[in-house]
Amino acid sequence: MTIRKAVIPAAGLGTRFLPATKSTPKEMLPVVDKPAIQYVVEEAVAAGLLDVLMITGRSKRTLADHFDTVPELEAILEAKGETERLALVRHSSDMANVHFVRQGQPKGLGHAVLCARHHVGAEAFAVLLGDDLIDPRDPLLTEMIALQERVGGSVIALLEVDPEQVHLYGCAAVEPVTDGAAGGGADGAAGWPDEVRVTGLVEKPDAADAPSNLAVIGRYVLHPAVFDVLERTPPGRGGEIQLTDALATLATMPAEQGGGVHGIVFRGRRYDTGDRLDYLKAVVRIAVDRPDLGPDLRAWLIEYVSTLQR
Repeated sequence: MTIRKAVIPAAGLGTRFLPATKSTPKEMLPVVDKPAIQYVVEEAVAAGLLDVLMITGRSKRTLADHFDTVPELEAILEAKGETERLALVRHSSDMANVHFVRQGQPKGLGHAVLCARHHVGAEAFAVLLGDDLIDPRDPLLTEMIALQERVGGSVIALLEVDPEQVHLYGCAAVEPVTDGAAGGGADGAAGWPDEVRVTGLVEKPDAADAPSNLAVIGRYVLHPAVFDVLERTPPGRGGEIQLTDALATLATMPAEQGGGVHGIVFRGRRYDTGDRLDYLKAVVRIAVDRPDLGPDLRAWLIEYVSTLQR
């Protein structure tokens, strides 16, 4: 299947960022000078996915506004000759065909993905979560799409984490790929190859019950069979329909029914914007790599850190 569409769930309330998110969607919080959601859309576009569907909820209209044209602002910038800022404004509305559908009730990530069924149809598609920003120098999504087109089924992104942190994530049970269907890649520091076959998934297990230290992070390339599975998936942890539970079912299904799940173990640069401290770290890390901001910011950080008391 040729993958053309991306789905971005963006219906969460962002309660960890209150009061900032009382009237502003958490996806619109700035990471340096762009809202977090724009980085995610740019990643999808860089992987060749120009058809983007956002799953939103109430009080999320500014998402649509951001990816729409603003003729009045564009006219003002053009009249002033501010061509660079004009290009930045137009970029967000020109880079992709962005569509929106509302998730009527917050029934979980699995339900949010199910809301995309009519738009996606019978095609494989990507799902990108906004809390994980992947550095554009690490083309994770492109690699996942290539793997799915090669082996079929679904592909998820995995990250080695401290075993004590496994309870914060969905966790994968895996085995090496031994039949040549996917490239094994180089072994990681913990012995995990770059590509693995997923045999099971558990949502936020206790450390003692975790099948591995491989956590599922917010990138998926899914076979359309996931929709039928989600329709049959009962509410799980937290009373929500969990995408992890549907993927666990897909991992046990035969390939001719759209089953099978592979994982790519990601070793690149990831910026977590899921809580306040990680969000601040993400802003700093991205800013210091910017050629326009990095040199001055790095110099200031070095000077500032030297004044801190341990």
